[in-house]
Amino acid sequence: MTAVHRPVLLDEVLTWLDPKPGGVFVDATAGAGGHSAALAKRVGADGRVISFDRDPMMLDFARDRTRGLPVTLVHSAYDRLVEELDSLGIAQVDGILADLGFASDQMDTGSRGFSFQREGPLDMRFDPSQPTTAATLVNERSADELIALFRDLGDEPRARAIADRIVERRHQGPITTTEELASLIRSVYGHRRERIDPSTRVFQALRIAVNDELSLLDRFLAVAPDRLRLGGRFVVISFHSLEDERVKAAFRDDERLRPLTRKPVIASDREVRQNARSRSAKLRAAERA
Repeated sequence: MTAVHRPVLLDEVLTWLDPKPGGVFVDATAGAGGHSAALAKRVGADGRVISFDRDPMMLDFARDRTRGLPVTLVHSAYDRLVEELDSLGIAQVDGILADLGFASDQMDTGSRGFSFQREGPLDMRFDPSQPTTAATLVNERSADELIALFRDLGDEPRARAIADRIVERRHQGPITTTEELASLIRSVYGHRRERIDPSTRVFQALRIAVNDELSLLDRFLAVAPDRLRLGGRFVVISFHSLEDERVKAAFRDDERLRPLTRKPVIASDREVRQNARSRSAKLRAAERA
């Protein structure tokens, strides 16, 4: 298997985590394995990288990219960091990385249902063993629940109109595909020209809700510092304000941590030209105090 996803802010990650030979690091979101492979090369044969991911498909990509390197892959969400490290007999680590974005390979695989640009089932689960899909939310939530979801998690200005249109459409049968939902959302906007596709915000909101992303992030930020050795580094890359505000507050308010980045680190113009999805990435770093 060959992944197309490029790890974002790779040079910056290595700068702020500063991995040394023999170090032990956690990549809390393995993705296609790009960050994990780079860390593993830095820590060498005497070091170790523990890489988590909820998505079996991405772990397969990561396994291919990290073959022959000192990387242990774990099929688990990162909020279970403590339990998984305990099971591996690891008390503390030198650094923790979490890239909160989802991979190009996930977006570009129509059968995963993440993209409004590709026909597929309305799924959006990172872990396919989980029961709740985007179709579950779209077809079972009330209009008021959908309005709150689209507003709170997608900042969607026409949340009420979209929710009402969904409920009206459900009388004809369930909404089951990405194209059905995207067409419905676009119909609410009509022929108005928008800077981004009108489906963007609703699809984001559904993905966050399906995967319980914000609650998981809150739990992760609460437990991760205890597993860092003194002076260990904690780096998080976020992609929207709901994530970044949580990371910023945790790094600022947690007495176990000392912020290292006064402002978030963003991608260089060169990286954005090479990888458009890095445009919204924001990196923050802190140190275990």
